[in-house]
Amino acid sequence: MKDKTIDYALRATWQAVARMYNEEAAKFDTTMATGFTLLSVDPEKGTPSTSLGPKMGMESTSLSRILKNMEEKGLIRRKPNPNDGRSVLICLTPFGKEKREISKAVVLRFNDVVKSAVTEEQLDGFFSVMEVINELITEKKVYTKEIKTDQS
Repeated sequence: MKDKTIDYALRATWQAVARMYNEEAAKFDTTMATGFTLLSVDPEKGTPSTSLGPKMGMESTSLSRILKNMEEKGLIRRKPNPNDGRSVLICLTPFGKEKREISKAVVLRFNDVVKSAVTEEQLDGFFSVMEVINELITEKKVYTKEIKTDQS
């Protein structure tokens, strides 16, 4: 993979991770997106629907579809937000909390297996590079000027 671009390595690896998570989630009649949502909702207090999308890095239309499906399956319920009358809290049902524990175990297993296959130094380097990439993007240091091509 060392001759590939950073972008390619990130994308290919994330696609492999997503495929792995979806295969595992299918064994429990769910999806990676549902599992990620279950893990993003506060299991005790619930989470305001308006903060869930940004927390997960998702557009509201995609999240709405997932939440509708989760509500139909009895994983979540919506209730008025006592702190903001205009929004609702997404709360896990007892069934949703059960599925959340499964999702959590799946994620922790992946972390444990990766940690057992790499050194602490390698893992620290990985997280360091990911942090730099996020900072470069957040601070708009990648595309601050127009890219000139031979044809411009």
